[in-house]
Formats: sequence, C-alpha cells, structure tokens
Amino acid sequence: MIKAAEPVGGQAGGMVIPVSGGPTVLRILLGAQLRRLREGRRITLEDAGKRIRASHSKISRLETGRVGFKDRDIIDLLTLYGVTDEEEREALRALARRANAPGWWHDYSDVLPHWFEAYVGLEEVATQIRAYEVQFVPGLLQTEDYARAVTLLGHDSEPPRDIERRVRLRMARQSMLDREEPPNLWAVIDEAVLQRPAGSPDIMHGQLKHLAVLAQRPNVTIQIIPFQAGGHAAAGGPFSILRFAEPDLPDVVYLEQLTSALYLDKPETVDSYLRVMERICMEAATPADSAEIIAGLIAGR
Repeated sequence: MIKAAEPVGGQAGGMVIPVSGGPTVLRILLGAQLRRLREGRRITLEDAGKRIRASHSKISRLETGRVGFKDRDIIDLLTLYGVTDEEEREALRALARRANAPGWWHDYSDVLPHWFEAYVGLEEVATQIRAYEVQFVPGLLQTEDYARAVTLLGHDSEPPRDIERRVRLRMARQSMLDREEPPNLWAVIDEAVLQRPAGSPDIMHGQLKHLAVLAQRPNVTIQIIPFQAGGHAAAGGPFSILRFAEPDLPDVVYLEQLTSALYLDKPETVDSYLRVMERICMEAATPADSAEIIAGLIAGR
C-alpha cells in the first residue's frame, strides 16, 4: 500500500511527494500535482502542450497518469508553472523517474495485455478490493490448478510455456494477500461459479477447499449468491471496485471485456456501482452462511 507522504515546500504551495508506491500510482499522483500547478496558474491545456511541443491531449494523458514522463517535459512544465525552488523541482523530477520505472509485472509483458497492466498496478496498492463474479472464481482467490484450467479456456492454442507464464503472473498477484498489511478483499460470487466445473473434479474440489481456507482470513470476506436468491441488482455482469489510501486516487471501477477493459472513476459512476455492490451484498448469503454453502459443496464432491 502507499505509505505516508512527505510535504515538500516551495512555490507550488507545499505539495505532497509520496514516499513509496507502484509506478502506475506514482504516474497518477504526479499527474494530479502537475494538473494542480497548471490550474493554479490558470494555464490552459493548449498552452501547456505548446510548451512541451505537444498537443493538449498529451497534457491530458500526462495529468491522468496514462503515459510516462520525459525529464525535459517535466523541466519545461515546472518552469511554465512557476516552480523555481530547486529542491522542489528535483523532488518532482525524482518522482517522475520513479513513475517511469517498470513494475514487477513488466517481467510478464510477453503475456500481459496492455489494457490489464494498469489494473495490476492499481491492484498492487489498493487498500480495499471488492469484486463481483458470475463465471469464475476471482483471480486473487484461485488455486494454481484452477487458474491453469481457466487460462486454457481462453488460450488453448498457445504453447504450454505461455500458459504457465500466465498462471505464474496470477500467482504473483496473489502475493499481496500475504503482505504484512494486506488489502481487504471482499468477493461476492454467484453460486453458478462454484457449480460450474473448471478442469477435473479434483481441481474444483481443491478450489473449494482453498476458498474455505481463505474465508477464514481476517482481511478476506467471501459471500455466495445462492440460486434461490433469483435475479439480483448486478445482473449486468462482473465488476471490481478498488479503493486507495492516497486521497489523490479516487475509487476505480474496473470492467473487463474480451479484448479490452474500462476504468471508471467519475464519482457519480463509482457511486452507482457502490450502491449496486451494497445491494448484492445484502442479497447474498452472509459470510457465515456462505462458508456453509462452500462446506456443503466440498462434502458433496
């Protein structure tokens, strides 16, 4: 997770430089600080773009953390924004260098879709992850065998090496649950996920036992929506909501599609998904009852 931040004085008005965090988050934080500086001087996107020999859309992408930062661009923008204190300028340039550094997941770039890379970076530093699933067990809760079976469904024509690389990536993501300060993971899973076979019966049995064990962790909550619950508020499909400790990072709703993904962070949109999530949590079995459902499925296999 993102640790405490340190204030940096100077003409920018005491901006905050994070002590640590993944590159995805650092890009977003630096972009937000550059936006505040620009708006504080009442400089338009177009004028800022001209200063770095780019379009206004390039400035927009910088300010939303969607692209990396060139040191020359940072220097020129800080000059335009009136940041003359050398200590402050160097702190922001150092932050840009950290934001440009590859995350651990860069080692899996050969099998990591570009549209999923941002999610891995955000997931890495989230303090709370809420997920609703209707087809598969959430990736952070999958066993290695189950992950392999699910991966084969969508990549059956790939060589075994690539399949194993994808599985290794998923297992590496799960390491966050073993950190000293792990995120809170709250998963709401349709019962059909647990009834639908993935791989052999032994694989499903192992997956169910794994869920039963994980549900006992203080930072993991699992709720099952039983068949008898009928239709429910989230009939539109699976989604995840990420929350962060850093106040400059808004909640993010993640919607995965077949070959792309949507990242939604407008407050009104996030609020709508949060309301739906609260409703399905009320409609789902309690965590205790969900544990009994899982135990019953284990006993029946």
